[in-house]
Amino acid sequence: MFQTLCALPGGRVRGELRVPGDKSISHRAIMLGSIAEGQTRVSGFLEGADALATMNVFRAMGVAIEGPQGGEVTVQGVGLHGLKAPAGPLECGNSGTSMRLLSGLLAGQRFESRLVGDASLSRRPMRRVVEPLAAMGARIDTVEGHPPLLVHPVGGLQAADIRMNVASAQVKSALILAGLYAVGTTRITEPAPTRDHTERMLAAFGVTTGRDGPLVSIAGGQPLAGCRIDVPADISSAAFFLVAASISPGAELNLRHVGMNATRTGVLQILRAMGADIVETNPRVIGGEPVADLRVRGAHLRGIEIPPELVPLAIDEFPVLFIAAACAEGTTLLRGAEELRVKESDRIAVMAEGLQAIGMAVQPTPDGMRIEGRGGESAPFIGGTVGSHGDHRIAMAFAVAALRSRSPITILDTENVNTSFPGFAQMAASVGMPVQAAVGGG
Repeated sequence: MFQTLCALPGGRVRGELRVPGDKSISHRAIMLGSIAEGQTRVSGFLEGADALATMNVFRAMGVAIEGPQGGEVTVQGVGLHGLKAPAGPLECGNSGTSMRLLSGLLAGQRFESRLVGDASLSRRPMRRVVEPLAAMGARIDTVEGHPPLLVHPVGGLQAADIRMNVASAQVKSALILAGLYAVGTTRITEPAPTRDHTERMLAAFGVTTGRDGPLVSIAGGQPLAGCRIDVPADISSAAFFLVAASISPGAELNLRHVGMNATRTGVLQILRAMGADIVETNPRVIGGEPVADLRVRGAHLRGIEIPPELVPLAIDEFPVLFIAAACAEGTTLLRGAEELRVKESDRIAVMAEGLQAIGMAVQPTPDGMRIEGRGGESAPFIGGTVGSHGDHRIAMAFAVAALRSRSPITILDTENVNTSFPGFAQMAASVGMPVQAAVGGG
């Protein structure tokens, strides 16, 4: 079966909505709840394929998990050493977060495990996480640096001082989770700030981590205590609507309960630098995570050179930020984003290909993109057909582009939208973005 999205021009974005729960936090709630002692109750859980893959992995290792039911999940934790050997491979589907974080958590177990994924995940690089874990004594086999991963029991991990080569929250989190099982204090130095959901959530479970500038530390052997986790709306999912309203003349949209973690708000800073009209209201802290409501109105955007310090803070949002840049007046230049080459797809190459297919002048580079915006035109895109290469964020980004297109945009190979944003087409339509999903055989 395959799915195609057809996005029609002429929409006007207005209304109010709450996008699904944060995927990064949903993954971590299941993982930490499973190795905690006692019960963990999660609300706002993202019922998408990626987070469900993490849930099923822990069920396969003997953890009792009820739900999800309306975003509510109950996890009966088994403690740090209570996981059981799975009967077969642990299926991660399309979720790089699941596989990379699990590699660290499973490296400290007393049993062997095998992590597998779909065709897209099986092409993603894993040496970046396997090699630093080896410094702690982990033994993880790959297939030429790619999945599947075979994680061997080693009889105990040892703390290490690790300097990461790439700014990656997934790699950092894998090392932190391995650090829970290591003897001594593990110290991790990251080259640039990355999202800190793991550290924040560990605190909610009663685990102490240290932070000294770029260095994160964790002492091994700390027990986790079950707790309550309220998952905020995912700012990465909200980003599609932030851009949609920003490029839509006369738009006014309210987004409720959006996670405002400072390591995730690069998209807001970039859009504001481009001239977006985004106002935060009702700021609050829920379960250790900052949350706010966002009001966004249509605005005249301008091209910018994206500040390098914001790149790791907006790495997942660049597909839709490229759409904003195409609708801005002037040139937008992105550098230092090599990480986009190794996401669910090569997002630099695939976005450049798609933008060119709908009439844009773009120049991909090894570490970014140069986009000549056409903000002075009411419809900078000519419409047409683009391939998403199975990448959910690329599919949704081109659905947003149709708001400023002369004719419909058809997006192929979009079934993976459900991995991060189930119900995207229906939610888009509810606020004036005419997006239709069609399913066929293949």
